Amino acid sequence: MSKLGNYINGHWTEGTGEGTPLFDSVTGDIIANVSTEGLNFEEILHYGRTKGGEKLRKMTFQERGNMIKKLALYLTKRKEQFYELSYRSGATRVDSWIDIEGGFGNLFANASLRKLFPNQPYDVEGDPIDLSRGGRFMAHHILVPKPGVAVHINAFNFPIWGMLEKCAVNWMAGMPAIVKPATSTSYLTEAVVKEIITSGILPEGALQLICGSANKILDFVESQDVVTFTGSASTGRMLKSHSRIISESVPFNMEADSLNCSVLGEDAVPGTPEFDLFVNAVRSEMTVKCGQKCTAIRRIIVPENLIEDVQIALGKALGKVTIGDPRLKEVRMGSLVSSDQVEEVKMRTREIAKTAAIVYGDYDKITTVGADATKGAFISPMLLREDQPFKNTIVHETEAFGPVATIMPYKNLDEAVELAKLGKGSLVSSIVTNSDKIAKDYVVNAASHHGRILVLNRENAKQSTGHGSPLPQLVHGGPGRAGGGEEMGGIRGIRHYMQRCAIQGSPTTLTEITGIYQANSKYKEAPEHPFKYHWGDIEPGMSLKTHKRTVTDTDIINFANLTWDHFYAHTDITSLKGSIFEKRTAHGYFILAAAAGLFVYPNKGPVAANYGLEECRFLKPIYHNDTIYVRLTCKQKVERDSRGEELPSGIVKWFVEVFDNNDELAAVATILTMVQKKSPFVQISNSNIDDYLTKLTVNHKANWGTMTPQHMLEHFEKTLRYSSGEFQDFEIATPEENFEKWRETIFNHRAMPINHKHPLMKQDGLEDLAHPDLESAKQKLKEAFHQYEQFFKENPEVRTKNVVFGMMDKFEWDLLHTKHLNHHFNQFGIL
Repeated sequence: MSKLGNYINGHWTEGTGEGTPLFDSVTGDIIANVSTEGLNFEEILHYGRTKGGEKLRKMTFQERGNMIKKLALYLTKRKEQFYELSYRSGATRVDSWIDIEGGFGNLFANASLRKLFPNQPYDVEGDPIDLSRGGRFMAHHILVPKPGVAVHINAFNFPIWGMLEKCAVNWMAGMPAIVKPATSTSYLTEAVVKEIITSGILPEGALQLICGSANKILDFVESQDVVTFTGSASTGRMLKSHSRIISESVPFNMEADSLNCSVLGEDAVPGTPEFDLFVNAVRSEMTVKCGQKCTAIRRIIVPENLIEDVQIALGKALGKVTIGDPRLKEVRMGSLVSSDQVEEVKMRTREIAKTAAIVYGDYDKITTVGADATKGAFISPMLLREDQPFKNTIVHETEAFGPVATIMPYKNLDEAVELAKLGKGSLVSSIVTNSDKIAKDYVVNAASHHGRILVLNRENAKQSTGHGSPLPQLVHGGPGRAGGGEEMGGIRGIRHYMQRCAIQGSPTTLTEITGIYQANSKYKEAPEHPFKYHWGDIEPGMSLKTHKRTVTDTDIINFANLTWDHFYAHTDITSLKGSIFEKRTAHGYFILAAAAGLFVYPNKGPVAANYGLEECRFLKPIYHNDTIYVRLTCKQKVERDSRGEELPSGIVKWFVEVFDNNDELAAVATILTMVQKKSPFVQISNSNIDDYLTKLTVNHKANWGTMTPQHMLEHFEKTLRYSSGEFQDFEIATPEENFEKWRETIFNHRAMPINHKHPLMKQDGLEDLAHPDLESAKQKLKEAFHQYEQFFKENPEVRTKNVVFGMMDKFEWDLLHTKHLNHHFNQFGIL
């Protein structure tokens, strides 16, 4: 029997000994064995901290995010193999979608958060804090990656999602991970990790995998590590009290199974959309993943006058659920993960049934489709009813981790809230109501005991992600029984793996540390106007002081008439008595507009567009005949993903200070501009191509491919003639579904791929040479370049056809020719 591998210390290894068998949940067949005997956990932890951690900590948030996005795309292309394996855990296609594509979705979601972080390895949190009257001593908070490793001890129900929802977060924070999946479904985690390692996308050491028991791993954790646990509350409490966790003060995040509830609002009577939504939601949460979800509904809290209606409707809904082989399309519920789990669920259900009545389902009777119920881990959905939920509290203390839930009545909303709280802390609760007042009263009063609350009604039902779906942007966790922890939550989750540190110093020093210009910091006077610089050449603190402008009565009146803003302070000087204004006052937005007129550089350059306004404050009035000037300073640079047919660019935040004639600050604002990035390609044109051609000789050998120097020049000459419209008798070769994506490559800054065959070239062997020698080819290339320039000078609006990119104008051809020449001149080493 084969064994699952453990990926540790940079290689795959099997544990010694026979190991523990893993079973197919549907057929009962053995899948593989697992063993961790012989593994040195101290070495594994050290390897993660050093090999993986050192590389991840040096990467910027943008680099980490792009790495995770690349991994998500890689795994998504290979998803079908995971679906086939997931059936063996008893999961249907829908169940597996949550685990597989939900896991990949977490990678995508966390990767996109890179846009909210600075382009550096550490984060800057919140606003600066002024600690002195003179503004020369201040403080800020930064968060740096912990130089430790994240140890993830995961549950059996989501072996893929459970790993990726955590790893995506710690990788974004710059921390490596050791994943210890639950043994029973570790074969799924191993399959995904194999693909991750094969991809080579992550730095070595960023991910390690332990399949099987890891009882001793906590003996070697250190203060800079982070431990997370998902599973039963009892196991979580035992691990949390480990002596090493306590002595080293290791952060420990626990997400435990909880007795989540859903409440039916008093207004949601039979016949309303909300009643039907409630029944469908409960049925779904009971049967999806065979009820093996930490967020599944365990307690169904309904108005006492509707309990019979709900019981009947749920019984009918559950009666339509087909159970059996999860591979079959008609099957709606598969099996539990193992036969042991079947016995565990039955035992817990019997405990609840000591006081509650079973109103649907049977311990032993079950009809399956396409599977043998005696061999697989199948169980019937079980619906119970507890009529005295305040007296019989076992229903609030016992969880059957399967398709089991209990209905209970409430007299008024206060009782519903109290019943919800009797769970002593849950991951999620939901209330189904069309009354916003009921929703508000429930949420405000029940929130203290829940990590997340969903309000479901007819308005949001079609877009709702549902009661049981934790989202990467929202916190996942809960107080009390739910573990008292918190994971995911967008930026919040990433910061759990970082160390927050308060820093104090002068504004100039803190500008250097944070990468964000701080008020009162020393200016870095720009040699030229800041709008002349490309994104990469601008740095925080780069500044420009403008000339001055006097604001006149005419300016104010004209602006009022142009905007229709005739507020009395601008237009009626007879009404100023008793106001804060002494004279006719300029509009605040006129001051902003006038400031822009002072600092904007009018000529075309790297600044592509105004991107918006982030903050604006008017500190004192500007009256008619006052004179103003502006100080424009780079505050911060933000990375930006360029999409479609646009040149790569980033965002620059500019701190705008408007001063009056007394050099007093009258207004401040932060404006955003989109600034193009400098092209990494050498600009080659008709005017400078000789400089490069003189370097090329017949003796030059290609760094890749089979072209000779002359073949390369003749190939590029043809490309120039295509662009000049000389040769257009060909069809576009790019498939329609790829056309838009391929056209985007004209504009980006990625180099052309090597050894890529041009569609109009011979696909085997070299083209026949058209010119007698290399020097003749050089001359013909220069002539073609001249003709190209002349053609578009005479026909500036014309577009000509490219075999790959379709119709192109002169600007697009210039971009392509630059890339193309750089590609081939690098091929022969003459750049």
